[in-house]
Amino acid sequence: MTRVDVRKTHKLYIGGSFPRSESGRTFEALDSKGGFLGNMALASRKDARDAVLAARKAFGGWSTRTPYNRGQVIYRLAEVMEGRRDQFVEQLRAAEGLSEKKASTFVDASIDRVVWYAGWADKYVQVLGSANAVSGPYFNLSTPEPTGVVATVAPAGPLLQLVSVIAPAIATGNTVVVIASEKSPVPAVTLSECMATSDLPGGVVNVLTGRPAEIAPWLASHMDVNALDLAGVDDPELAASLEVAAADNLKRVLRPTASVDWLAEPSLARLEAFVETKTVWHPIGV
Repeated sequence: MTRVDVRKTHKLYIGGSFPRSESGRTFEALDSKGGFLGNMALASRKDARDAVLAARKAFGGWSTRTPYNRGQVIYRLAEVMEGRRDQFVEQLRAAEGLSEKKASTFVDASIDRVVWYAGWADKYVQVLGSANAVSGPYFNLSTPEPTGVVATVAPAGPLLQLVSVIAPAIATGNTVVVIASEKSPVPAVTLSECMATSDLPGGVVNVLTGRPAEIAPWLASHMDVNALDLAGVDDPELAASLEVAAADNLKRVLRPTASVDWLAEPSLARLEAFVETKTVWHPIGV
């Protein structure tokens, strides 16, 4: 008996669920030679708004978890990714035209990157915070706190770029709406499935597939988005327009950086990018 192929329907990831785009639109994901990989959901303005609502709803619970618990949850994501390592390798080989060795390098680095940020979840406060010297009978303590909902345009390329912009934002207690690479959206959907089957609460990360030039302006102007990561925006005019839109509610904006070596050792820069410093004064002896 000949089996009928089980063809996959690639969907968005919003609020812990996998909806199709409300617009009903799709676009084709192509491999490195222009061959057909699959139909992807083409996210709309309404999908972006739904993702922001889900991220805002999840923010209260996620940001108030203990940093140690957030680290445990993020480490669990790495465990699930490790279990699907071979699938990621095959997807990167197809989408990017990489050799098996090169694809394995990127997948292993992606999993290791998630573990790295999981380890920092309960340590970055000690490094970025401080007890400040003041002249008077007071304690003066500065502590980093999450910014809120972070909208991110993911860089083009293998899986590593995607996890490198998501993991630091959620490690510090933020929630994320990310526009996956339009060129390589398939690994982003598989990562969404890993997040859905890990302990990560629904809405902490929301993944949209589609055209950044169409979706990003609505996220940049959305009054319930607190920060904007433009890592994947390589059009200077688009980047400038997004910064202008973000100014309406004083969003924190992380500008794109040219020629980033994503395989290089990470730093605390992305952990620091989306936190706000709260300083508290307290009288000594009271």
